[in-house]
Amino acid sequence: MEIDTNSEKINRLLTRGVEEIFVKESLQNKLCSGRELRVKLGFDPTSPYVHIGRAVVLWKLREFQELGHKIIFIVGDFTALIGDPSDKLEKRPALTAEQIKENTKYYKKQVGKIIDIKKAEFKFNSRWLKKLNFSDVAELAECFSVQQMSHRRNFADRMEKGEEISLREFLYPLMQGYDSVEVKADVELGGFDQLFNLKAGRIIQKHYGQPEQDIMAGAMLPGTDGRKMSSSWGNVINILDKPGDMYGKIMSIRDDLIIKYFTLCTRLPEEEISKIEEGLKGGENPRDIKMRLAREIVALYYSEKKARVAEKNFIKTFRNRGVPEEIKTVHAAAGCALADILVEEKIISSKSDWWRLVEGGGIEINGSVVKDARVVVSGEQLVRIGKKRFVKIISN
Repeated sequence: MEIDTNSEKINRLLTRGVEEIFVKESLQNKLCSGRELRVKLGFDPTSPYVHIGRAVVLWKLREFQELGHKIIFIVGDFTALIGDPSDKLEKRPALTAEQIKENTKYYKKQVGKIIDIKKAEFKFNSRWLKKLNFSDVAELAECFSVQQMSHRRNFADRMEKGEEISLREFLYPLMQGYDSVEVKADVELGGFDQLFNLKAGRIIQKHYGQPEQDIMAGAMLPGTDGRKMSSSWGNVINILDKPGDMYGKIMSIRDDLIIKYFTLCTRLPEEEISKIEEGLKGGENPRDIKMRLAREIVALYYSEKKARVAEKNFIKTFRNRGVPEEIKTVHAAAGCALADILVEEKIISSKSDWWRLVEGGGIEINGSVVKDARVVVSGEQLVRIGKKRFVKIISN
């Protein structure tokens, strides 16, 4: 495939949704040269699902692929055993081999919703990392000093608080960096919270006599409640969510996140997004703009037809399914557990009642059935409890 060096496409690749590029001039020159680049992205299977926050860099990988470059997606089934300490303010528990195997079952299906798997290299890093012996690991460790590791922001914060940091956590950037050596990466993508690990790849490639990769760190997408999108917090929108559930979750995001979601989660031209932003500032109803956002995202992962059906069902749920005109309204801080709010407001009797309702599919938020009992509130949400009870939660 011929390499596309269109300047507008390259500029969009280098700017939209990008937090930092290291080294930008080097990467720009490579992209303009017409040479095929090997572009790497890796995900640890810490959850069975890929959410749209992690998909931000997957779509960036897709842009490289559309320009004709060779992309390498790495499932970190070995690094997940170590546990990535990036942006963690406490020690992350290592996953078991059984958990990792279960979590990787549908990774190819999910990644394949965004990139062309047939034209990509899809690899598991256990294939080479488990072969390293103690001497190999010692050689890798020689690439870094204790000072470098301890000055890492999240490590420094934890040390200041007197919290434990295991040597296992120091090993993680070594493993991720060695992945770049194994696949001979010219470019590595990752979230901005991965910057230390991404730069580690350059150091290790240099140690092994390879050219140093350039780095592209993508912007971080907030979850539906405004905090970092995280499966452990239940504020995620997964790319395997059913169209109706995906639509409902998007409708629950905070109004101040609408433009960020358009920028990071859709492929609308930036000129169109600017017009949408002007409309918001000019007084257009955020709900109507959010409905367009929900349509765009659902259509991206499914189809325009399924997006329209999801919207039709959403409207029907709120306007025609017996939702009373007078609904109890509760104000709460974003990020509060929905269970706690409902118990405190005496809408349900107890946490046991809550678990029973969730397990029986008896709780809905904006028309989507709640499956995670840890769900938290964000934005404006209509909650259905059972068949006839409703409460509106407004949080900010």
